[in-house]
Amino acid sequence: MSRRLARLTLDTLVDLPVACQSCVFWELDPVRRSRAEEAGECVREKEAWVSRVLLEWGSCGRVAYVDGVPAGYVLFAPPSFVPGADAFATAPVSEDAVLLATAMVLPQFAGQGLGRVLMQTVVKDLVKRGGIRALEAIGDTRAPSRSAWTGGDPGDFGCVLPADYLLRVGFRTARSHPRYPRMRLELRSALTWRDEVEAALERLLGAVRPGRQPAPEPSPRTLRDS
Repeated sequence: MSRRLARLTLDTLVDLPVACQSCVFWELDPVRRSRAEEAGECVREKEAWVSRVLLEWGSCGRVAYVDGVPAGYVLFAPPSFVPGADAFATAPVSEDAVLLATAMVLPQFAGQGLGRVLMQTVVKDLVKRGGIRALEAIGDTRAPSRSAWTGGDPGDFGCVLPADYLLRVGFRTARSHPRYPRMRLELRSALTWRDEVEAALERLLGAVRPGRQPAPEPSPRTLRDS
């Protein structure tokens, strides 16, 4: 099984589930979103949003592929690019953070660790940019307990990640709310966690990997003949 992560662009946007290609829950404020839905312009608005963020800020998502088949994606951007977040009581997102808008792993690929891989990829991307201290997200405490988000009705905030999923990938509560807490993942702690895991794996591999055999001691005869 081969895995590949690609940047979210207009070319890879078409590999997202159809409902996600036209979802502008995070990308537009409620008034503009309603107008776009009535006019049937959601796909165009989504494409325009991706183009604008790529131009003004840079990469804003990743698409995961398993054996060449789209398996999931993650979407993130600075708060100024995601006005949909302002609809929540726990807004605004902290000035030193980027908002994790949503992430998705298709049901048939759940349980393979793709969700954690996507989060680690986002963290690495943000650390390289510099000047960003954390990744924040709005969580839903009433969402079904599951290891990966599998979609829902945007009208019912179905684009909001389950709070328990965010906790599993390292987030902590930044601002409490009975339904929609704002969660935060410190990039420094995320990197420390990653380094600790990699070190533990290296120790494990070192314990089971055959060691190099020491060179045999030269015999007295060999020493005399040399």
